[in-house]
Amino acid sequence: MKLNKDFYTRPDVVQVAQDLLGKYLYTNHDGILTGGMIVETEAYSGTNDKACHAHMNRRTQRTEIMYHEGGVAYVYLVYGIYNLFNIITNIEGNADAVLVRAIEPIEGIEEMLLRRNMVTPKPNLTAGPGVLSIALGINRSHYGAPLTGGTIWVEDKGIAIPAQDIAIGPRIGIDYAGEDALLPWRFWLKGNKWVSRKK
Repeated sequence: MKLNKDFYTRPDVVQVAQDLLGKYLYTNHDGILTGGMIVETEAYSGTNDKACHAHMNRRTQRTEIMYHEGGVAYVYLVYGIYNLFNIITNIEGNADAVLVRAIEPIEGIEEMLLRRNMVTPKPNLTAGPGVLSIALGINRSHYGAPLTGGTIWVEDKGIAIPAQDIAIGPRIGIDYAGEDALLPWRFWLKGNKWVSRKK
């Protein structure tokens, strides 16, 4: 079942980030379906989080979509090469987002291997937000795309992840955020080989 707006517009982005574990992220490009189970996420809060692009109410061409009602995609470029896929949450005007860091590939693995120029499925196929986007064909053309449509979406397959199976820790690569870099807002499935490795 495809997640609807009500899932995304909830006020607690940290809870949404946890609840996305075990859900399935899909893309459909010209009839080619690719996707897998979300195994790692990070929460970002617009109101009180120095690591968030919208901290201090920053509104730029890049962050504008963060102020939209939850349930749309926020895709941005890092290091000039990687597109990172984020899910906008909360109500309009509250710039919260969840970065999807890794999925366990399930659907369209052959196509993902082609996109990643790989021969056999290994964790670095989709373990990490940059390579995940390449494997799923996510780019900046998906900026603002509704997650309730037919191009990019998340499904609930009824998998409940017990709390004891979820690892919690600080987010990765945000040292510039000072004390907010220590917030325990990264969530991942314990022991899952598709979770990204901290660099």
